[in-house]
Amino acid sequence: MVFEGEEETAAAVHGHRLSTVVPSSVTGETNYELADADLAFKLHYLRGVYYYYAAGDVVRGLTTKALKDPMFPWLDAYHPVAGRVRRAEDDQLAPDGARRRPYIKCNDCGVRIVEAKCDRALADWLRDDAPDRLSHLCYDKVLGPELFFSPLLYVQITNFKCGGMALGFSWAHLIGDVASATNCFNVWAQILSGKKPEVGGLEPANKPKDGAPAGGPPPRSVKQVGPVEDHWLVPASCAMACYSFHVTEAALKRLQQQASHAGSFELISALLWQTVARIRASKEVGTVTVVKTDMSARSGKSLANEQRIGYVEAGSSPANTDVGELAALLAKNQVDETAAVAAFPGDAIIYGANLTFVDMEQVAAYGLVLKGQRPAHVEYGMDGVGEEGAVLVQPDADWRGRFVTAVLPKDEIESLRAALASTLLPRHA
Repeated sequence: MVFEGEEETAAAVHGHRLSTVVPSSVTGETNYELADADLAFKLHYLRGVYYYYAAGDVVRGLTTKALKDPMFPWLDAYHPVAGRVRRAEDDQLAPDGARRRPYIKCNDCGVRIVEAKCDRALADWLRDDAPDRLSHLCYDKVLGPELFFSPLLYVQITNFKCGGMALGFSWAHLIGDVASATNCFNVWAQILSGKKPEVGGLEPANKPKDGAPAGGPPPRSVKQVGPVEDHWLVPASCAMACYSFHVTEAALKRLQQQASHAGSFELISALLWQTVARIRASKEVGTVTVVKTDMSARSGKSLANEQRIGYVEAGSSPANTDVGELAALLAKNQVDETAAVAAFPGDAIIYGANLTFVDMEQVAAYGLVLKGQRPAHVEYGMDGVGEEGAVLVQPDADWRGRFVTAVLPKDEIESLRAALASTLLPRHA
């Protein structure tokens, strides 16, 4: 299936040129241990795009060199991001014969920088609601099949014909959750604006094992796959697509009238739960996964996977359940499986094992300020999502509405568009 405008969108971004940035000082071939929670997310990849209009001289003066120069000291502070995945040697196998545990060799191999051009104006690009527009501004790579050559982070700099710019980040989820990623990117912007990086930003160090008990049935929040060996890619049973839309302040207020006691995240998630259940009329969507970021509960690590993971069950068919009732279930009936997910010993997916809702309400997505210029728009998506799909909910630029990205089977996107247009959103919201 090819959506209207999809080929045009892909052709508009061209001229990709690759280079590498490494830390400014030698790290010394140290190892960065990956916690159990990190490895639980090893098949998932965050894709984030920050858009900047050519207002004044700030963006026009940000050449590729100007953007890359602060990356050298930035990677001194975040040296694991410039490393590569390795596995423990054969003599380090666990007594039960467990497969060799991955870790990051901080060998200063660097972050990959991608330069590209777009033949369209930024305003025109943002008006376009074609699926997968985000993927053209984030370099599409996963880890492996040669892990020791695979960068953990790609930064794509796309210049639009109007003078605007997009910064696209492709971030391997095993080095940190979305809060870790945005905090890391924001520090780079602070260095670009003249602030010196803090020393010791990665303390306390990760524990190789989180200490959670193993054994028992798999958590309901995961789906076992593989084993995947050294190509960390989710086996695709169907083509997935990424569709983003804006829930305006007015639309959010209308939704809140259905359940004033529920938060914005729960209400939007409930609406999407009901909508997807109706689209999949012949397939039950009675259990969903919820992934939440609680900034007040974080340990202070700059790189960590510390989201809370759990599942929620509907008492009756979600397709026929009121949105307010589903929102109340999401708010009050989540069964926490965070420790069990981290302890699960096999290769598994989390996003898309069930229909998954990702709460980004507390994430500092708009903190990537370039020399005083705030991004006009930010959107996050994800790769490595299982066929049940995932929905990311984040505040919009003024924190009055919300911006939503749904990663679903490609053949469901048009039905989702039609359903949202009739119940909540204008077509070009």
